[in-house]
Formats: sequence, structure tokens, C-alpha cells
Amino acid sequence: MQRLQIRSLAVLATMGMLTLTGCGTETGGPDGGRTGPASADRTIRAHKVMQLTQVHEETGMTLLEGPAFDENGDLLVVDVTAPPGKPKVIRVNLGKKTSRAVHTDGRGAYTSAQFSPYDGRLYLTDYAHGEVVSLDPDGDDLRTFFSGKVDGAQMNPDDIAFDKAGNLYVSDSRGLSEGEAHGRVVRISRDGQEVTVLAEDLAAANGISFDVDYRGLWISELTQNRISYVHLDGKGGVSSRHTAIRVDGGIAQTDSIAVDADGNLYQALHGRPAMVVYDRHGERLGTVEIPARAAAAGLESATNMAITPGGTTAYMTVSGPAGGYLYTFDALAKGIRQSNGG
Repeated sequence: MQRLQIRSLAVLATMGMLTLTGCGTETGGPDGGRTGPASADRTIRAHKVMQLTQVHEETGMTLLEGPAFDENGDLLVVDVTAPPGKPKVIRVNLGKKTSRAVHTDGRGAYTSAQFSPYDGRLYLTDYAHGEVVSLDPDGDDLRTFFSGKVDGAQMNPDDIAFDKAGNLYVSDSRGLSEGEAHGRVVRISRDGQEVTVLAEDLAAANGISFDVDYRGLWISELTQNRISYVHLDGKGGVSSRHTAIRVDGGIAQTDSIAVDADGNLYQALHGRPAMVVYDRHGERLGTVEIPARAAAAGLESATNMAITPGGTTAYMTVSGPAGGYLYTFDALAKGIRQSNGG
């Protein structure tokens, strides 16, 4: 999830550390382009699918995150800064290019969404309140899955990754407001009873995704513009951790991560409506770009993406003063669980 500048309001009072750029109130309509494979200039072109949200008067922004496909092929996204009463979880019918509200409440600030392989429910991270909640696939039956301190410190849960058994791995962005490396990776058992800190001293842990073989986790550290790799020992612990990729983002910073069937990493950029693609060895394969006129019209950041399971059509959430949009592009490989939500 991005850092944006936030206006003070009660529901987001505890999100003061989450500084989002793009507090404008414009609601322009950026044009689309054409999707195509990576070209000689290593650019992957994305084009507009539809606008989903406009800037909310109450919060001064909109911020789409966490795209995840359900079993019916619909795409669910969250709007992090939606005020009480406005859609906080949105279902998109991509064929018809229509959307409808799935869930709203008066409290949560949800920064990611992903379906559990264990119980099939939709799990959301509530950054503002340090909680993980879940909904049934229709958006009803809100339950608090996890709440409370972890090793004496409240979490700022950002993104989620599930292992095959349904245990959760959460990026904890502690230290973001202070600019301190207090971020963590927290493992929560699928019943919510066992909580373990797998990694700490991370620089605003943000994106999190398993690699293809579930042997390790890719973690983006927003305030250091780097991607770390956490190798798991197969027994619920960590065997090693190292800096895997240093992202040359310029003014942009590392946001969420997705991984395709070939193990390629799609690194979203806060501060630029684009994603950088790397292979598992750290070689830069290309950059997903929206049309320049759309960026100039008020789209400032890409937050995350999802690839159709078993297909290569990808959908990217892009936001800014122009509103919240979905863009599509051709991924380099097929979609898997690691590229479907988080």
C-alpha cells in the first residue's frame, strides 16, 4: 500500500503514519492505450479498463488496492480511504465492465484482499486498527480473524500471502511514520491462534508474496526501495534473509508484489503509475506503463495487480487525483495464487 498525505478524519485518525500523495479533488478521465508484449524498449503497454472510484470529499482521496479474482471470475478490490458508508470492497464484472459495492463499514481502512485456500473466505488487512478480518465470498459475515499486539507491539498490517495450508504471512509496516526500520513479517496460523514474527527490522515492509515453490517470501521495503528474500526452513521458521533486488525507482517507491507462474516478480511503484518486472534472479525484464497522457491527467501510483488464474491477462490498480482505475496488460506468464490478491 502507498504512503499518501491524509486529511484528518475520525475513521482514519489512527492512519496518521500513512502519508498518501495525491490529495487533489479532480476527477479527470484518463484515456487508454493498447496492450502489447514487451517491445525493444522493454515497455509493456497497459490500457484502461474502467474507472471505479472518484476522490472522496470526506477523505480527499481514493486509493484502490488488493485486486483478487473470485471463483466466478469477478475481480474484488478495496478502496483504502473510502469513508463510512462508501464501498470499501468492490466487485467488478470485467466482461460487462460494471462494478458494485460488496462491503462497507464505519471503521476499517483495508489495504489488501485475498481469498484463503483453507476456508474460501476473503481476508482483509485493516491498517488503521492493526487487525485482519474476513468476509464470506458475498461480502457478508464480517469476522475479526486477528487483533491485538504481536510481541508487545501493535501491527500495521499491509499485505497478505497464504501458504498452501491457509496460514497467513503478513507484512507489518511498523515504523513507517517515524522513518525507522521496525517493519516485520508476521506468520498467523490459519486458526488465528499462533502468531510468530519471522523477520524484523524491515524498512516499512509492504509487498509480500511467496515464490513459485513456496520456499520463500519476496518482501518489498518501501522506504529503502529494495526487495528482500526470506528463505523459509519448511518448519514454520526462517533459514536466511538477504537483499535480493535494489529498485532504481527515482522518486517512486516499492509498493506491493505479485509473482507469476514463471517466477517473475511484478513490483508496483508508489509515486509512479507503473510496475517493474524482474525475473527470480533479479534481472529487470521490463516496465508496465500506462499512457503518458493518463499519468499527466492525475494518476500517480500503481498499487498492485492480479493475473487471471491460468491465463496471462493482468489487471492493475492505479490511483491518484483523477480517481481510482483498473488497467490491463499482457503478463509475461500465467497467473497463479501468488498473482491473485495480497
